[in-house]
Amino acid sequence: MIKILKTGVALLALTALAACNTPKEKTTEKPYEATWESLAKAKPATWWDQGKFGIFIHWGPYSVAGYKDRNKGYAEAITNHMYKMPERYEEFFMEKFGAKPPEFGYKDWVNLYKAENYDPTAWAKLFKEAGATYVIPTGEHHDGFVNWDSDLTEWCATKKGPMRDLIGDLEKAVRAEGMKYGISYHRERHPSRFTLDFKVNDQPFDQVAEEIKRMPEAADLYGPFDYSDEFIADYVARWKEAEQKYNPDFMWIDDVPIFYKAEGDPQVIKFQNAFKGMIADYLNDAHAKGKEVYFNNKGRQTNWPDGVGCREKDNLQMDTIGPRWQNPATLGISYAYMHNEEVNDLYKTPSELVRLLVDVVSKNGNLLLNIGPKADGTIPEGMQKRLLALGTWLKKHGEAIYSTKPWTVYGEFAGDIVDEPEVHYSNHSMRIHEIEYRYTTKPGVIYVTAFQPSNGDALLTAFKDFDGSKIKSIQLMGNGDIDWDLNEKGLNLLHNTNEDFEYACVYKISLK
Repeated sequence: MIKILKTGVALLALTALAACNTPKEKTTEKPYEATWESLAKAKPATWWDQGKFGIFIHWGPYSVAGYKDRNKGYAEAITNHMYKMPERYEEFFMEKFGAKPPEFGYKDWVNLYKAENYDPTAWAKLFKEAGATYVIPTGEHHDGFVNWDSDLTEWCATKKGPMRDLIGDLEKAVRAEGMKYGISYHRERHPSRFTLDFKVNDQPFDQVAEEIKRMPEAADLYGPFDYSDEFIADYVARWKEAEQKYNPDFMWIDDVPIFYKAEGDPQVIKFQNAFKGMIADYLNDAHAKGKEVYFNNKGRQTNWPDGVGCREKDNLQMDTIGPRWQNPATLGISYAYMHNEEVNDLYKTPSELVRLLVDVVSKNGNLLLNIGPKADGTIPEGMQKRLLALGTWLKKHGEAIYSTKPWTVYGEFAGDIVDEPEVHYSNHSMRIHEIEYRYTTKPGVIYVTAFQPSNGDALLTAFKDFDGSKIKSIQLMGNGDIDWDLNEKGLNLLHNTNEDFEYACVYKISLK
């Protein structure tokens, strides 16, 4: 059972977010048609636009292994890689399970995915304490196992493995804490998950075929292996089932490589058209209920045309202020639980997470920070500590994040690039500057977030053409008003020191 580490932190009471939770009047109008042009008219939900920070969760039978070859990459990718390169996993499988495919394959991991320590109430309280405003768990990953109570497949959490409705239980707990709830749906790649490549019609890996031969029931987990009419219909039906049972506020779809791997194929065109109808139905159903929802547009190559849903990509970073976008960021490298990351505490530091959040928001994005629980439902202590540290910072500085917009520029830096420290984002490192700032704003206020403490005056050159008569006061949040001066070089924050600096500090510029 998860035990929340004590910090005494509670989430800020956000009036604007509470206001946007008020349901709108119900209607029978259907404003969206199954065309990209029509779907592009869907605007970000107010709760998402203002909320800025959500929790993403990757959890499934793949969490049993907590491993990928050489502890590199995404642990959830083992579902394909273990059959694609079986020789790399023999030693690991024999040590962990005492057997290997086809004698003991992925289908057998389902019985070890028990979630016996799963406490959705504690999870939701942790996410609330972290400062999150919405939560999006994995409903079904590429592996074909469903985490909700499904009437469409026997391979679901209420019939095998956990023997409980993981999605439904968390939905109740999250909503009880006043947060919004989405579901991520990754089945679009399922026909290619247990095959060699992304093809419209393919054959399973030899070991998968042998497992199905020995246990015919497994065909419904591993297959189908083609993008047939039946698969497309089932794909839509599963999402609609989840939508009807759990009323998600966000439709999260993973990228669909078959769109560009087999572009122009008649079955791919059918699949694309099915998506248009599925998204339109989702938006229209929500509109009929007076409910604000939103959806994403993910992929190295986006699933839908630009402007349809929010732009998204794994660990997405922007160099400029962009259209509304979202970064589904990993705490370490992997999305799913990786044992090596836990035991070696290889997660981003609190300072890196604060910087990541502020940077994303300053460029018009949302941070969807991912965690990977263990198969038993335990959230690793290192993950909990990072989330609570982020929540502590947001308790003091959250008004510079929630309900804000980007300023005229996203930020600037002062001083020379230094060798240390480095900020580690996913698979790369990024040098940071001696003093670096990010800007956000809301009516009557400009927020300046500094990622390093100042030991004296600080010059903000972005304000060199700003009208000083508009400035009412400047304060270092948590420390009171500071002196300032505006000249042709910029805005000088005078004689300011921050002895209790932790992760980042925020200057609040109040305007007349």
